[in-house]
Amino acid sequence: MLIPLIASGFFFAQQKDDAMVFSKISGQILNHGEAYEELRDLTKNVGHRLSGSAAYEKATQWALQQLKNAGADKVWLQPVKVPVWIRGKESLHIKTANGQWQTVNMLSLGNSEGTNGKDLTGDIILVKTIEEFNALPESAVKGKIVFFNYPFRQDFIQTFEGYGDIGKYRSTTASLVAKKGGKAVIIRSLSSATDDAPHTGAMKYEDGTEKIPAVAIGPRGADNLAKLIQTQKVTAKLNSNCGMKGEVMSNSVIGEITGNKDQKVIVVGGHLDSWDVGEGAQDDGAGIVQSIEVLRTFKKLGVKNNHTIRAVLFANEENGNRGGETYASNLDTSKEPHLFAIESDAGGYSPRGFFLEMNPEKSAQIKSWKPLFEPYGVYNIVDSYSGTDIRPMKKHNVALVGLMPDSQRYFDLHHSASDIFEAVNRRELLLGASAMTQLIYMIDKYWE
Repeated sequence: MLIPLIASGFFFAQQKDDAMVFSKISGQILNHGEAYEELRDLTKNVGHRLSGSAAYEKATQWALQQLKNAGADKVWLQPVKVPVWIRGKESLHIKTANGQWQTVNMLSLGNSEGTNGKDLTGDIILVKTIEEFNALPESAVKGKIVFFNYPFRQDFIQTFEGYGDIGKYRSTTASLVAKKGGKAVIIRSLSSATDDAPHTGAMKYEDGTEKIPAVAIGPRGADNLAKLIQTQKVTAKLNSNCGMKGEVMSNSVIGEITGNKDQKVIVVGGHLDSWDVGEGAQDDGAGIVQSIEVLRTFKKLGVKNNHTIRAVLFANEENGNRGGETYASNLDTSKEPHLFAIESDAGGYSPRGFFLEMNPEKSAQIKSWKPLFEPYGVYNIVDSYSGTDIRPMKKHNVALVGLMPDSQRYFDLHHSASDIFEAVNRRELLLGASAMTQLIYMIDKYWE
């Protein structure tokens, strides 16, 4: 039994060494990490940054400089053709038969077409579910504005399940209503909150259907509107100037630390774009500064990485995912070997685990490292969807991981004016950067 005992001793010695490095990583980031102040700079001096906007182009220059400051050996731009969507002025008013026009807090859904600055009026009909709408005859919908009042389900403990459940109301209902001759769509926002903040986000039209306007209203506004419609006729007046304005060339921003052993690539990233409301702090400024912090920490601690560690700050995740698709497509021609990719795009809250999307053997290996992560509050390592930006790399057999922060507050502010720097906690943000760095350290050390 001597050999197993020796092997067991070697294994525990390795774990002890790795635990010491984990502690150094955590100490460096919590004491000296710069991600929080970087996020302040990004959100306050650039602000929201929708793809195709002047603000997004300003953000790319900001990101180039931050990667250089972090010690990246090489920094560059990767060209990406992105759609241009403009919001413009918009308003929604409602009134009952004997009432005055009342303003309703609203946001047009991203990629929606508007009313060309003209008032669109129509009576509102209320449905709760798509199934209920599908049962309506065309005559009940034609010429009407349809209000889908489907709430974010509170019984899902993992709020991303709630978001997945409600997502189709944002993405598909405009085309469903257009097919039956409806004028416009109002949806209850994809929000777990109980306030009146409307949330935007991408929708899409089916080919061949009329592109009718689609807007979202906040949870409180939705409750009030539903109560009115249940007792009397309600008319809406919508005026919006939003719409698609073609495509332009833009860029993702990339920086890397060269591998000391080989040039196999480990990717860490998030998306640099945001919606055009709020400041894009949690979504996804947090992921951007955490990714930069990973490179900075390897440099500050003098960790000699075996493989190239590359931060990719993706363009256009919010309304097209052109950055992620372009990055993966370039691998078709470059044949650059990629071992692993992790993204942070679920907010800068306290890390709780990782979403793994890879073969069972690699998944089992990462799960075996759970005892190293548990002292840092990271305990939930599960097989699941990894993330939008890195998912296109799956066709190249790249092992994919998404950082799993505590998600209970994320959908209170996601895609809304509430997503601002002040909603991010410094320690939580840096703990997420620490967990990402720790995992990349292990991947770099043990994967070939």
